[in-house]
Amino acid sequence: MGAGREASISLDGVRDKNVMQLKKLNTALFPVRYNDKYYADALASGDFTKLAYYNDICVGSIACRLEKKEGGAIRVYIMTLGVLAPYRGLGVGTRLLNHVLDLCAKQNISEIYLHVQTNNEDAINFYKKFGFEITETIRNYYTNISPPDCYVLTKFVSQPQAKK
Repeated sequence: MGAGREASISLDGVRDKNVMQLKKLNTALFPVRYNDKYYADALASGDFTKLAYYNDICVGSIACRLEKKEGGAIRVYIMTLGVLAPYRGLGVGTRLLNHVLDLCAKQNISEIYLHVQTNNEDAINFYKKFGFEITETIRNYYTNISPPDCYVLTKFVSQPQAKK
């Protein structure tokens, strides 16, 4: 980057016409292949699924699924969050995650969670910076990748206080 030049990170929604971008990113980023239900859930989540652009290049994404808990409360499951390796450390993942955390706060969604492979220390440390905690270990969660175990990381989002 030239001195004084501010890199631009922008987010865009995922729609039928650009869902192929998400599919290409997932192929490059993750060791598993995602099925049609994953993409249907991602599209159904609306603003909770975003593509990230760094200087107009699509470099990352977050894809979420909205789940109804007993009692009717909604929680958010982060299915995937990834940034292409050359663009890591530039704030793209932070921007994506903050977008979803802000949406949760605005929509009074108090719980957000995800699964992460037990050896993925970079991801675990990333999420911990945002207040996620390991709440469970699931043995043999993944098939065809090693290690097969995962942690469940959960964050309880505090709601914005009403102005008095």
